[in-house]
Amino acid sequence: MHILGRVLLAIVSSWVLSWALAVQPFVAPALSAESLQEIIVERGTLGINDDTEDYDPWEPFNEKIFMLNCAADRYVLRPVAKAYNDLVLDGEKDAIHNMLDNVAMPKRFINSLLQGKFNGAAREVARFLINSTLGMGGMTDVAKYQFHIQRSDEDGGKTLAHYGMVAGPYLVLPLLSPLTVRDGIGYVLNMDPINFFVPLLAVFSKGTEDMLNERAVTLQFDGGEDVTLDHYAAARNAYLTRRQPPETAWRSVEPPVHAASLNTR
Repeated sequence: MHILGRVLLAIVSSWVLSWALAVQPFVAPALSAESLQEIIVERGTLGINDDTEDYDPWEPFNEKIFMLNCAADRYVLRPVAKAYNDLVLDGEKDAIHNMLDNVAMPKRFINSLLQGKFNGAAREVARFLINSTLGMGGMTDVAKYQFHIQRSDEDGGKTLAHYGMVAGPYLVLPLLSPLTVRDGIGYVLNMDPINFFVPLLAVFSKGTEDMLNERAVTLQFDGGEDVTLDHYAAARNAYLTRRQPPETAWRSVEPPVHAASLNTR
């Protein structure tokens, strides 16, 4: 009960902060991003991801907004996240993350169905029932660690890609995470059905709690205070790589002659 009380206290605190805070974390992913071109091994074959051309025709606009968002992160979100980090213990942040992830089940369930991934949809239902009961309202991920049921990773952008919609240009908007045009449209399919049945403040507070909790978790990965346009390119590459379908931009690399000869001995 003591842990539950502290978790509820942290959530109530975030509701108060939500009136003045509406920014997203942008810096941590950029500071740890790698180059888009990667040498990887797939199906036992060495290969290279050739998709090194980022479709970013709006780069001048995107760069300006990126720097604005980084300033918001540095001067608003990061100080608040540090205070939050001092208030909430690591285990409690994990519990909050699990609770919010459990509530977000409907969007993963709906997008799994829309893509015809019925196994993923069934896993989402099973995870929600298990975690909501045995997991004390979703505070612990019993489905994952005890029953080995992994959550699906589906969203509106992936659903649109499933039906053939191209990603479109890379886009950075004020106070939002990085996007492509397709992912921006896909946000409509990411809406939790619960959002239509609860007051606006509760929806906003839920989103703020999620954002603030995740930013507190990523504080340890901050690499420094200064963010440059190099970080813009790194963040863009990291996002587009993560959103790229795994079956695209792949070519195998034949082993050198001497290596092939060694394999035949």
